[in-house]
Amino acid sequence: MADSSNHKTCVVIGASHAGANFAFALRQEGWQGDILLFDTDPMLPYHRPPLSKTYLTSEDGFEKNMLKPAGSYEKEGITLHPGTTVQAILRKEKTIALGDGSRQAYDKLVLATGARPIIPPIPGIESAKNCFPMRTAEDAMRIRNAIRTSGQKRVVVIGGGYIGLETAASLRKLGAEVTVLEREERILARVTAPEMSAFFQKLHGAQGVQIFTNQNVASIETTGGLNEVLCTDGTRYMADIIVVGAGIRVNTELAAAAGLAVENGIRVDATARTNDPDIYAIGDCTFHFSPHYNRFIRLESVQNAVDQAKVAAAAVCGKEVKYDTIPWFWSDQYDVKLQMAGLSAGYNQVLVRIEEGKENCLSAWYFKDDTLLAVDAVNNARAYVLGTKFIKEGQTVDKSKLVDPSVEFKPANLLRKA
Repeated sequence: MADSSNHKTCVVIGASHAGANFAFALRQEGWQGDILLFDTDPMLPYHRPPLSKTYLTSEDGFEKNMLKPAGSYEKEGITLHPGTTVQAILRKEKTIALGDGSRQAYDKLVLATGARPIIPPIPGIESAKNCFPMRTAEDAMRIRNAIRTSGQKRVVVIGGGYIGLETAASLRKLGAEVTVLEREERILARVTAPEMSAFFQKLHGAQGVQIFTNQNVASIETTGGLNEVLCTDGTRYMADIIVVGAGIRVNTELAAAAGLAVENGIRVDATARTNDPDIYAIGDCTFHFSPHYNRFIRLESVQNAVDQAKVAAAAVCGKEVKYDTIPWFWSDQYDVKLQMAGLSAGYNQVLVRIEEGKENCLSAWYFKDDTLLAVDAVNNARAYVLGTKFIKEGQTVDKSKLVDPSVEFKPANLLRKA
């Protein structure tokens, strides 16, 4: 039964994909009371994935990147408080303490606090010229402005994960001379198989991006506005601009200080509720149970943020729901679209299928024995769709037919006969 009280207040801390989508979903579920959105970011809620992709290379103003038109919040009775810091959650009083000293009471509280970029403790990084992370709209705007006003446009990207590689691809399109430094033995080492790492290293190399692995940055020296990045092996790289893509740190401090359960994120149940019945958590900051993989996981994806937001909104309004979806992700680099379904952790075999007669069209299938765990599909929507279906339904794939490009991509062709 939907909560029809006109006198209750739901406070949301964090107004990115999870928080903003939750607010609108809560109203759609029938919440009649106040909905208040607090966020430290001074911007209206915006799409994050384009920041490292299309936004960097476009001439568009940032208004085209908003999650919802500004008028939508007023229309739905959602009150935004951008540029506002929340200092503490006072559970006994059911209030939050704000940075200006004031307090806001709540009946239900939703934490969508997300994550922040890791800035490695590299000597000289704080004083480096034109050195930026890539996480917020402000970061993207500063990088875009720097690349447009820089003379030689020499860019060093620290970190060879998806954010680092997407940013490298975008800046290369703008004519920058890009070098990627990755401390692991291969790029994308934590998220994909060696075969996919090799594919993307070759892809970037063909576009003129230099990628160096096993490179630990020891320090950054800045003289006259020019940076020199020094690695532990003695190599040096000149940089007009430095982009730091060294991963993220989950924002769990508010939750932990309030006594909420924190374990690789804010621990929540299947309805996104924390160990406090009046406090929920959604998005990148959560550690939730995956029924399909039978373990707790934390996901950094728009899909997880949006889906979890919808579940939490229904749960806050008293409906019987639970979060149970197959994770999916995507990455755009040059003319390549990578779509990923499932989680590959724990795989003991990876099979790669290359489509004949199609450039840069392949898929990597991750198995644990005969169980399909995940699929990475490059410019191959069919593989992505079928992979998602097979994972969700627990289907057994005929591996010999899977890797045979002459076998058409159809369930009847690829599934093992009983």
